[in-house]
Amino acid sequence: MRVYQTNEIKNIALIGSAGSGKTTLAESMLFGSGIIKRRGTVEAKNTVSDYFPVEQEYGYSVFPTVFHVEWNNKKLNIIDCPGSDDFVGGTITALNVTDEAVILINGQYGPEVGTQNVFRYTEKLKKPVIFLINQLDSDKCDFDNLVGSMTDIYGDKCVLVQYPIATGPNFNALIDVLLMKKYSWDEAGGTPKIEDIPDEEMEKAMELHKRLVEAAAENDEALMEKFFESETLTEDEMREGIRKGLVTRSIFPVFCVCAGKDMGVRRLMEFLGNVVPFVNEMPKLHNTRGEEVTPETSAPTSVYFFKTGMEPHIGEVSYFKVMSGSIKVGDDLVNADRGSKERIGQLYACAGANRIAVDQLNAGDIGCTVKLKDVKTGNTLNGKDCENRFDFIKYPNSKYSRSIKAVNSQDTEKLMAAMLKMRQEDPTWVVEQSKELRQTIVHGQGEFHLRTLKWRLENNEKIQIKFGDPRIPYRETITKTARAEYRHKKQSGGAGQFGEVHLIVEPYAEGMPEPTTYKLNGQEFKLNVKGREEIDLDWGGKLIFINSVVGGAIDTRFMPAILKGITDCIEHGPLTGSYARDVRVTVYDGKMHPVDSNELSFMLAARHAFSAAFKEAGPKILEPIYDLEVYVPDDFLGDVMSDLQGRRAMIMGMESEAGYQKLMAKIPLKELSNYSISLSSITGGRASFITKFASYELTPNDIQTALIEKHAAEMENVDE
Repeated sequence: MRVYQTNEIKNIALIGSAGSGKTTLAESMLFGSGIIKRRGTVEAKNTVSDYFPVEQEYGYSVFPTVFHVEWNNKKLNIIDCPGSDDFVGGTITALNVTDEAVILINGQYGPEVGTQNVFRYTEKLKKPVIFLINQLDSDKCDFDNLVGSMTDIYGDKCVLVQYPIATGPNFNALIDVLLMKKYSWDEAGGTPKIEDIPDEEMEKAMELHKRLVEAAAENDEALMEKFFESETLTEDEMREGIRKGLVTRSIFPVFCVCAGKDMGVRRLMEFLGNVVPFVNEMPKLHNTRGEEVTPETSAPTSVYFFKTGMEPHIGEVSYFKVMSGSIKVGDDLVNADRGSKERIGQLYACAGANRIAVDQLNAGDIGCTVKLKDVKTGNTLNGKDCENRFDFIKYPNSKYSRSIKAVNSQDTEKLMAAMLKMRQEDPTWVVEQSKELRQTIVHGQGEFHLRTLKWRLENNEKIQIKFGDPRIPYRETITKTARAEYRHKKQSGGAGQFGEVHLIVEPYAEGMPEPTTYKLNGQEFKLNVKGREEIDLDWGGKLIFINSVVGGAIDTRFMPAILKGITDCIEHGPLTGSYARDVRVTVYDGKMHPVDSNELSFMLAARHAFSAAFKEAGPKILEPIYDLEVYVPDDFLGDVMSDLQGRRAMIMGMESEAGYQKLMAKIPLKELSNYSISLSSITGGRASFITKFASYELTPNDIQTALIEKHAAEMENVDE
């Protein structure tokens, strides 16, 4: 395989809903370019893309698969992305390291919620888009209706480059209005027969050709002037106009294929090679210092690792993009993130589970290597005189969480090592060992996502695991002022233990004045502040500790122990054992013994006094509230709203988005526990959602009472 220059390389992501045919299209592209000699099928479990055991078990893509085709002296690096929203991490990764997106649309169903989701990511990342209507041989394919839906959703930027003469089982011909030719195939598909457009299609073809010419001309002033003069453009001028329109997202060309029958695929690759922008024609990426990095072979070498695959008998396969310069076998590079040195022993052009050895890859190219010592997903390797680091891939928040533990406790360490390794493959699997919840929590994008994790742990790693409901990170606080005192006294021969603490607790708010006088139960307490500590709690909120002890009632050397006792109690709230927050504690009096008083005595006295005062200070439990955005088809809006209201959600508003509604709400985290399963059930998998932490709010009284009673019962069982 020859070495391709930057201006001969194009990087493309295949994205779309589950079932739109991306893996089948990838097979046809690889077959058409000669990379493989025989096309596999998803059903036969022998495709280049879905080669991991879990993908073959379930029949869907889990990981993005990197492959390449050589076509017309161009190298097309293509990443076939999973279609399920649960595996959106692969799509986001691919879109960040490629320059164009080909969005497949299932000819049976038209734009689905998955199509909407991935299109929003292309908008956010400002990536050019080509729409590809697949499965034109389906009985249910209504091409005109489908194109109408696309226009409603994406506007007039959608411009047909091709249309089928007929759809359904007899589909075998397309009209290409860029080349103004008819393409037809026999039953075997493959190389098309190219003919003049028949008379009965000429009027329609000319109308669509004129619209395509006009759309191309709009992207360049010189082309627009020529169009006004002659009302036409040459084929090369149209290509130039479309290329510029792709870069600015002012045109979304629409192509047609039947990937399963290998019809239209070669023409698509021809367009990708001839028209879509090269790497060096796209906006430049920036390093972490905000400096623009130009993909030039003459620049210092900088290589970004965007994906890690774990493969049997090989180990880690590290996938990278050459951001600048070139990388060669034998190069010594420095890991900018970890400080270690790496020697590149082998380089490959990617072809799914297969790899083609190469000696060099240039700026803009995508490849992989193996047996690196210390390179993780997201790391950058640099050559001499280069200090780039990159951090441009941002993943969405998790949507679904479960506690996880090994059925056999002896496998716990092995389980953690396996999950950390698997997170290199999919960064949207997030593992958290929660000190607060006393659980190991695994976060993902949905039930489907975590079910796949479970399958891999049990079948690949041979670790039996158990999922459970994660505890909710409640918070405790108070609503009024209260006082308490506690004497800790213990005598058991020799030196005893003695410490007495009197304190006042009250809710804390930013900017409140220092305490001077309290009136509690008809008694007045005048204070003289001697010391103040403000502690920012790791879990949010503050603890304010005030020393107002006068007359030497408690020696100042015991104050740190008193604060330690209070912070211990704050960390294990008196009501439910949850973290407490936003409390001001004033220690105003106490007693000590010249012999028996020590730090432990005052720590225990402070802990008991604080707990007693807290329970008298109008204690409240706060629950985490999340912002929720649900993208739902109009037909299911009522059912989704009813379900949300049953989950104590507060609907904040709605916005229409071309056949879909964006529903905005605030919802308690507790009610989100199984929301992804419920939403999928209500809408038949046609809705999606995103969440983001918003705030802590007071828990309703009935729920608070139930939580306190449950905690008390748990404590009794522990004591027994």
